[in-house]
Amino acid sequence: MSTQKHLSPSVWAELFLLAVLWGAVFFANRIALDEIGPLTLVAHRTLWAALLLWLVIFATQTPLPRSPRLWSAFLVMGLLNNLIPFGLLNFAQLTIESGLASIFNAATAFWGVLLAGLFLPDERLTLAKTLGIGLGFSGVATAIGLSHLTALDPRSLAQIAALLATLSYGFAGVWARKHLAGCSPLVASAGMLTCTTLLALPLAHVTEAPFTLNLSAPTWAANAYAGILGTAAAYLLYYRVLAAAGSGNLLVVTLLIPPVAILLGTAFLNEALQSRAYAGFGLLTLGLIVLDGRLLARLRRKKPT
Repeated sequence: MSTQKHLSPSVWAELFLLAVLWGAVFFANRIALDEIGPLTLVAHRTLWAALLLWLVIFATQTPLPRSPRLWSAFLVMGLLNNLIPFGLLNFAQLTIESGLASIFNAATAFWGVLLAGLFLPDERLTLAKTLGIGLGFSGVATAIGLSHLTALDPRSLAQIAALLATLSYGFAGVWARKHLAGCSPLVASAGMLTCTTLLALPLAHVTEAPFTLNLSAPTWAANAYAGILGTAAAYLLYYRVLAAAGSGNLLVVTLLIPPVAILLGTAFLNEALQSRAYAGFGLLTLGLIVLDGRLLARLRRKKPT
């Protein structure tokens, strides 16, 4: 974990805003999936996000990426951080509630720590990290339900797809550390979203339907939100918060996303989660607290000697 930073009220506000932006993506995706397929939704989301980020790059006269090696890294990053996880989560939301999908999404932090410990020499697994990872995956298993872990019904397959999406996010974090170090976050985001779009458009055309702009108003609104606010603007805000708060404090966002998605799903989609989903989220929260380590360290300092 990186050195923790004191959070000002403005940084806290940006953390909450980022959680709202990402949490509402699950709601927007569920709306769009009523009309378009999972891969078509990926194509819309990444296309509009990439266009906006390139506008920002040209407006700020940011140097353009020209290295073939860098574009190869963007391509792999687009697969691991966008095409695979976005597609799997969209597929999952065809069957499971948007709030439940957001709970599974919280497993990203645990995969990230585990895979970093396995593949990055400076991110060794400690006892506390191992305990946190164990709690996190216990939360995932609880949210799925023991009876559904071995059943190959549509609901269990959707939940497994959501979990595999978070695994892909974890590999993306390792790939970025190895191959995108020193690259401008703005350029990296635009590059990987562009590569994702170039992959998603033909895939969606072949497997779902020809890409079309002839969509209903709700679908357009959902796509616009997911692409412009939930992806492009969220990426810009993410890197701003990362610089101000540090990676450890960004775990707070992981905990705030599910409540946003659950509230929106309950209020507008008539979703109702089972009690095991909330129990699983509780274990995920405990696991993130252990991974973060600050609360436990504070309690140890206060313990009388």
